[in-house]
Amino acid sequence: MSNEFTLSAGGYTAVVTSRAAALRVLQFQDRDLVVPFPEGGPIPDYRGIIAAPWPNRVADGKYTFDDVEYQLPINETERKTALHGLAFPLDWTLKESDAASLTLSCTVGPSEGYPFVVELSAQYVLNDAGFHTSVTARNAADVAAPYGVCPHPYLVAGSSPLDEWVLEFAADSFLEVTPDRLLPVSLEPVAGHSFDFRSARPIGSTEIDHAFTDITFDGGLARLSLRDPAGTGVGMSGVGMSGVGMSWDQSCPWLQIHTADKPAPIRGRLGLAVEPMTCPPDAFNSGTDLIRLEPGAQHTASWSIYAL
Repeated sequence: MSNEFTLSAGGYTAVVTSRAAALRVLQFQDRDLVVPFPEGGPIPDYRGIIAAPWPNRVADGKYTFDDVEYQLPINETERKTALHGLAFPLDWTLKESDAASLTLSCTVGPSEGYPFVVELSAQYVLNDAGFHTSVTARNAADVAAPYGVCPHPYLVAGSSPLDEWVLEFAADSFLEVTPDRLLPVSLEPVAGHSFDFRSARPIGSTEIDHAFTDITFDGGLARLSLRDPAGTGVGMSGVGMSGVGMSWDQSCPWLQIHTADKPAPIRGRLGLAVEPMTCPPDAFNSGTDLIRLEPGAQHTASWSIYAL
C-alpha cells in the first residue's frame, strides 16, 4: 500500500505518495494548484508522477541502443507504445523527510526491454517560493544506459473552465505528431499557429498534446504562467487574476503541453498537463537530446510549481 507524506511551508501544502513519487495534492492557501487524485486509489492519467527512464512514449516499445535491439512492454495499447517509463508503478523508498522536505528513491531495471540499472532520487522542498523538485539519476551498472525524465502535473489556474485560462510560455517551435499515435513527424514554428503562446492569451478551444522546444531560458530558467481571469490578484494586464506558474532549468529543453481532452462522456480539460522534458517523444529511437548515462555517471533535472 502506498504511503503518503505531507509537507507544509509558506502557505503551501503538498502531499506526495510513495507510489510513483507522485504529487497528489498541491495547494496554496487552500487553493488547488494541481488536479488532485483520491488517497489510496489508482493514479488517474499519470497525475503528478515522475516519468523515467523516459518521458512520453516509445513507438512500438522498440528501440536500439549501442547496436542492440530492445523490446519494452506495451502499456499504451491503443497506440502501441511504451508510455512514461518504468518508475511509475513502483513504490519509492523514503530516505529522509521533515516538515517541509522529502527525499524518495527507487531503482529502475534491470527489466524487460531495459536491462540497465538506474538509481533515482527525488527531492521535494516546499518554501515561500513554492514546491521544488529535483530528480537525480545514477547509473549503477557497468554499461551505459539511455535515460530521460519529466514530471507529469496537471496545473490548475482557478475555478473557471480551462478554455478561459490565460497561458504564456516562450517556445518558438513545436513537434508535429501523427494524429492517431502522437508520434513525431516534424519540428514546426509556432509563429502563426494556434500553439503560439509566447504572448499571454486564453487557451480557448485549442486542443494540445504536443512537445515544444526552442525555449527561452532567462537566467537559466524557463517559465510558464497559467492564470484564471476570474481569480484574485493583479495579472499581467492589470486586471484581477490568480493562477499557477512553473519554472524549470536547462536540463529540460523540451516541454509537453496537454489540455487533457477526453472522449465523451468522460469529463475532460480538468487541468493543463505541463511536463518539462529532458528529451522529446520517442527519443529512444530518434536519439534527440537522449541522455547517455555512463557507468557511475549522474544526471539531475529540476523544476518548481508556485502560486501566482
